[in-house]
Amino acid sequence: MSTLNQAELDGLLATAQGEVLDNEEKLEAFRIAHFGRQGLLKALNERFRAVPGPEKREVGQALNAFKQALQAHFDAAKGSLTAQADAAGSGMDHTRPSGEVPLGSHHPIQVVRREILSIFDRMGFTVADGPEIEDDWHVFSGLNFPEEHPARDMQDTFFIQRNPDLLLRTHTSSVQVREMEKREPPLRIVMPGRVFRNEAISARAHCIFHQIEGLYIDRDVSFADLKQTLLAFAEQFFGAGTKIRLRPSYFPFTEPSAEMDVYWGLETEVDKRITKGTGWLEIMGCGMVDPAVLEASGIDSKEYSGFAFGMGIERIAMLKWQIGDLRAFFENDVRFLKQFTSSF
Repeated sequence: MSTLNQAELDGLLATAQGEVLDNEEKLEAFRIAHFGRQGLLKALNERFRAVPGPEKREVGQALNAFKQALQAHFDAAKGSLTAQADAAGSGMDHTRPSGEVPLGSHHPIQVVRREILSIFDRMGFTVADGPEIEDDWHVFSGLNFPEEHPARDMQDTFFIQRNPDLLLRTHTSSVQVREMEKREPPLRIVMPGRVFRNEAISARAHCIFHQIEGLYIDRDVSFADLKQTLLAFAEQFFGAGTKIRLRPSYFPFTEPSAEMDVYWGLETEVDKRITKGTGWLEIMGCGMVDPAVLEASGIDSKEYSGFAFGMGIERIAMLKWQIGDLRAFFENDVRFLKQFTSSF
């Protein structure tokens, strides 16, 4: 019988660890062959007694390490089989990695969308939705855009080739018409959604973008109600003390109409560039609903009045985080999206 040594133990361990113990029969055979009364460990212990005195310390340490590694291999295989058996009985897979699984980030468009909707929810507005493929009436004619109206030139529209009366909506105002047709006033609704316009894609424009529009119709609604509602929104979204201004503008479906600006300030070069040196930044259009729009949807304009407003979510998100290129919202770049992990 040769003297026990490190090289032999290393060879025996490599052979043992190479055995695949993937069922109970193999595991039990491995236990008997290595840990049983006539097993490998008993034979090695007997050979260890014959090791010369000067070598016992070194060989003893190597033998102990061998035993520990052999036991660890057996315990790991036994634990894996036990976990598989438990999972089969409970319907759970306990062999899956533990810990938190990263699921990604909230998209900045959705973060801003939820924040805006939550503000108007607290004001008593409810959410309404409608189709993205619309007909001419709900996108144009029902909103005081007759076929020959020059204001239609403001919209670069995608029409459906097989059915020219169908188109991709250019604004969520189409939902306003649908709601006015099927519901009796009072109405207090907001309408989020995607809209489509035939525009060249650039840092400031895209053929797809997102809007949130609002509509309030009731008796004795005035322009003062519109201004106070939008001021309350601006203060909750941009912070207390936010200043707003309303500038006269034109929209076919509102009269009078206005553009709403918020005071952004001129503290940095970025502020000057964003506001073109004025300190004011346009964020939405608004106005009192034109009586012709009310009448077209069957609402008596002598009894009811209302206001409407609309804003682009991308523009608000760009302001919130000072994002310089609108295309970043659509490129699915994980590095960009990870910046908003803790934003909501």
